[in-house]
Amino acid sequence: MSHGKLREEKDCLNCGHIVEEHYCPHCGQQNIERRQPFHYLFTHFVEDFTHYDGQFWGTLKNLFFKPGKLTNTYLEGKRQKFVPPVKLYIFVSFITFFLFAVFPPYEMSSKHDKSRLEQIQKAQQKAVPILEKELEVIKTKNEHTKKDSLKIEKINKEIKEIVSDKKLTDKLNLDTRLDKSLNFNGYSTRKSFDSAKAKNPSSWDFINVPFAHKLFELKENGVTKREILKKLGEVSFHNLPKALFIYLPVFAFFLWIFHNQRKWWYFDHGIFTLHYFSFLLLTILIFSMLYKLTTVLNNTVNIFIYLLMNVLLFYSMIYFFIAHYKVYRTHGVISFIIGSILFMFNFFAFMFLVAGLGVVSFLMIH
Repeated sequence: MSHGKLREEKDCLNCGHIVEEHYCPHCGQQNIERRQPFHYLFTHFVEDFTHYDGQFWGTLKNLFFKPGKLTNTYLEGKRQKFVPPVKLYIFVSFITFFLFAVFPPYEMSSKHDKSRLEQIQKAQQKAVPILEKELEVIKTKNEHTKKDSLKIEKINKEIKEIVSDKKLTDKLNLDTRLDKSLNFNGYSTRKSFDSAKAKNPSSWDFINVPFAHKLFELKENGVTKREILKKLGEVSFHNLPKALFIYLPVFAFFLWIFHNQRKWWYFDHGIFTLHYFSFLLLTILIFSMLYKLTTVLNNTVNIFIYLLMNVLLFYSMIYFFIAHYKVYRTHGVISFIIGSILFMFNFFAFMFLVAGLGVVSFLMIH
């Protein structure tokens, strides 16, 4: 680990005590010069979060390959060997969402894709009349040979496939305006909706009214479907860290409910949750980066990457059960049953949170 330049004086700048070596025995402050080279800011930041003396890499290794060990070690009181849970979660969150900002996990259709789509649609529009004309020429013959019959069958099949493909490309082309006939609960304008709500209010108006107003606003402004999806993805992404942070105590609360409150404190469940969520964030990050690689590598390598992604997905699903069993030390069958119930509860609770996040994200589109 690199340090700042040490002071020649032996008095601590923070508390005034005598410092025999690097750190003050009274307050723990490092006895370094008040002014350091500019690069010290970055090295100090890295050291503070990752502890490059081995603590960080040892923490990551145990987090991934020894589910539950970090939690058990911390709860046993051995807290210097690994990165503390809160610091680990903050650092993992920072790295994950920083890389997501640089390499977004979602990608809307690019201009190149849109241009290619338009070319395909134009080619389809030209192909049908040509085939129909060719079909007419064959049909005008007085007598049809077997070859003509096969040709007619082939042309009809090609026309059918082109029409089917055109419908598909029309669906893929998201760069269309919101349909003027689009309505919300049968109301096509904000005025008619507000008038109806004034006469017949509902207990769900706190959600319906702002959602409908935003929909009518986007419709009136001529916003495209592609723009809405892109903005929705961007806003949802920026709200995701908040959603995960909000859900941390909820996850720990479910653990607290299903385990002996005398034996396990809420604090203990919080430590387990921080470690588990750190693992999930890193898994999501690795999964996304692997997916990014598939867009630039050849098919042969991609087969291996997709296999690795499936293994990672499966491991992330069983990780909770392994960690839960090793931390709470319940009987194998009981641990699996409790783990399954907790998994189900948290799945539906988090989906509810994601749905709420989606609504908030939609309302924040501008």
